[in-house]
Amino acid sequence: MLGFTEGVFLILIVTEFVLGNLVNGFIGLVNGSHWFKSKKISLSDFIITSLALFRIILLWIIFIDGLIIAFSYHTHDSGIMMQVIDVLWTFTNHFSIWLVSCLGVFYCLKIASFSHPTFLWLKWRVSRVVVGMLWGALLLSCVCTMSLMNEFKIHSVLDGSRGTSNMTEYFRLKTNEYNLMHVLGNLWKIPPLIVSLAAYFLLLLSLGKHTKQMQQYSTGSRDQSTEAHKRAIRIIFSFLFLFLLYFLCFLILSFSRFLPATKIARIIGVVIAMSYLVGDSFILIMCNKKLKQMFVAMLPCECGHLKPGSKGSFAS
Repeated sequence: MLGFTEGVFLILIVTEFVLGNLVNGFIGLVNGSHWFKSKKISLSDFIITSLALFRIILLWIIFIDGLIIAFSYHTHDSGIMMQVIDVLWTFTNHFSIWLVSCLGVFYCLKIASFSHPTFLWLKWRVSRVVVGMLWGALLLSCVCTMSLMNEFKIHSVLDGSRGTSNMTEYFRLKTNEYNLMHVLGNLWKIPPLIVSLAAYFLLLLSLGKHTKQMQQYSTGSRDQSTEAHKRAIRIIFSFLFLFLLYFLCFLILSFSRFLPATKIARIIGVVIAMSYLVGDSFILIMCNKKLKQMFVAMLPCECGHLKPGSKGSFAS
């Protein structure tokens, strides 16, 4: 029999699951159909489409994990199901985070303006740089997943020896060590966060420099370049804000192994994780000109400030 907490939890994750699949499915459908018709796709659209597809996979993984927490919590940390969920979650989550960072770097190199030779070299080769980052992200995601799979071998051995009386203390120590490794696994998320912060900082510096130049030449500050800077900054700032919430949810999920109210902590972590996947994808739609126009066209009523062609969307 489900309690009140589990009931509310199920309502929340089902709602977030449906919304997340609709939002990310919309992104994949629009960009995929455009790719099929034109036989080509821009690098930014490719990253956004890949991000949407990986987030759909993540939503399914987290949703299944949430169902196990609600209906069969006593089996959540044992068995092959837990291992499969953790491996899939680790890979798709880590690669999705890197996709967001790659998108931030792409916007930064496309929009920001600096005279430093290194930045100019990167700017002229933006496609190669971002594609190289994508391959590096794929490799790092595989390494991160492999390190977790090594933990599973230890955990499986411990599960098999749990019934032995003289292994009780050894089992307790190794279990704590295994849980600590899960906490330290969050360090894999720091590099993409640093990359996104660097892109955000460079865009802010470039905007400040550009604004001073416009004021020096007595030109209006609301020119096309300034607006592009501001839109990109809003996108990356939104990514960073929501990502920090997402990072918080993984800290909660990891440290929940050491908390007395483990189930409640994991419920909170799952809800935050799914909220991030929905909210961040919705921001992608609102900040992309093509996606926003298609989204507004599907609405039953047109709002004046959301009509296709209105300002405030970031062209891909």
